[in-house]
Amino acid sequence: LSAGCKQEKSDLRNGEKLNKGDENVRVLFVASEAAPFVKTGGLGDVVRSLPKALRKQGLDVRVILPKYAEISAEYKRNIVLKKKLAVPVGWRKQYCGVERLRYKPFYFIDNEYYFKRKGLYGFFDEAERYAFFCRAVLEAIPYLKFVPDIIHCHDWHTGPVSLFLKTHYHATSLYQNIRTVFTIHNLKYQGVFPKEILGNLLGLSEEHFPAVEFFGQVNFMKAGLNFSDIITTVSKTYAAEIQSSYFGEQLDGVMRHRSADLYGILNGIDEQEYNPEKNKHIFSCYNLKKITEKQKNKKKLQQHLNLPVKKAVPLLAIVSRLIDQKGLALIERVLPEILAMDLQMVVLGTGEPKYEYLFKWMAKQYPDKLSVNISFDQVLAHQIYAASDLLLMPSLFEPCGLSQLIALRYGCLPIVRETGGLKDTVHAYDEDTGVGNGFSFTNFNAHDMLYTIKRAVDYFNQKQVWSKIVANAMTGDYSWHKSAQEYIKLYKQLVNITPNP
Repeated sequence: LSAGCKQEKSDLRNGEKLNKGDENVRVLFVASEAAPFVKTGGLGDVVRSLPKALRKQGLDVRVILPKYAEISAEYKRNIVLKKKLAVPVGWRKQYCGVERLRYKPFYFIDNEYYFKRKGLYGFFDEAERYAFFCRAVLEAIPYLKFVPDIIHCHDWHTGPVSLFLKTHYHATSLYQNIRTVFTIHNLKYQGVFPKEILGNLLGLSEEHFPAVEFFGQVNFMKAGLNFSDIITTVSKTYAAEIQSSYFGEQLDGVMRHRSADLYGILNGIDEQEYNPEKNKHIFSCYNLKKITEKQKNKKKLQQHLNLPVKKAVPLLAIVSRLIDQKGLALIERVLPEILAMDLQMVVLGTGEPKYEYLFKWMAKQYPDKLSVNISFDQVLAHQIYAASDLLLMPSLFEPCGLSQLIALRYGCLPIVRETGGLKDTVHAYDEDTGVGNGFSFTNFNAHDMLYTIKRAVDYFNQKQVWSKIVANAMTGDYSWHKSAQEYIKLYKQLVNITPNP
């Protein structure tokens, strides 16, 4: 107990709780997942690393999540119950345990009926699960010993938080000064449910239906867009794209209507976790001055994946969900032509069965050139980034993307289509100026992609030029520092604190 008290005091000094009267903004992140507790994709990484970056800059930032069965026992042993509540879900009330991780700024909403299941998503009662979670977050605030100035919500699962705040809690003094930020991580996934949930789960009358209506149904994402004070998304290009019908996923009208309140702020990565100098998962640590050590990673990975050890051919990586959004249709169209080139290829990911089958079948045809790993393996992902020369990411659309940022950090040069965050972070190498950190193409066209891959392979064989592009990639800033400052500016505008110049 004494050691625990000392640890809590240390955490207080380190900014996880601010002194009473501190003028820094208090922010509560609400999300359906966050690493290291639960993670299915980039959202989990962001909700882990962005609060960490904001706390480094002096803000009091906490995170609240559902308490899923997937959370490991290692963490559950240190989660303590703070309060038991009955949370309204339409006409019924459901048990809620408000819990906190010892000495750390993470809270959990516990209800075994909703969250003690195998997996995070894809259940028949998603509307009820996340309606409960959003309402429980607001019901829990009086018992957190922390009243936020800002509730920062992430993706459709948390869209009803802003809706509930303004419909059920606006008359209560504790909540009146709370402002909301809603971040779109991927507009494609919206949480659309039958109209019956309006009263049955959300406890709302017909007058609120137009603000959440989507082709006769209720849309959780639209609730977040219409009721939040500020909307952000994860790159400037994506913020512009989603105001068009092509990228707007049938919500482009809402995006144009809220354009004055819409901001694009790039995601970053945790540069401590993705650090080739100190990464315990890779075969050999390296930096730009010791870039030859990268070759050891390539050799070890080739051996590990039963590929012939070949230093002189480029290793092309795909680390991705194997779905249409990621441009897999382009790869499918020209995969034989890619494998006919003088290169090796490694694939890591899971997704649509047609793409999993395609890669596995092609691996049998090209066993010396293609290694396919149908799994979600974080350690292998680190090893692939560290070993590979090129990363292929030809997305149909990409709100931000983290894979290309990680690859750049490891000196693995991305080949991307110019969309969303890929356009904002990967800049095609220019022979005349020597500027650029990767390779890109504009049209969603398989042969444009193939031409760009061939161009990248040509540069791989020009060692002096290749070294220059790798240096450009590895010396870039992919941290959260600048983006965290942009969020802080928005937060302070919302709570009427003059931002620092």
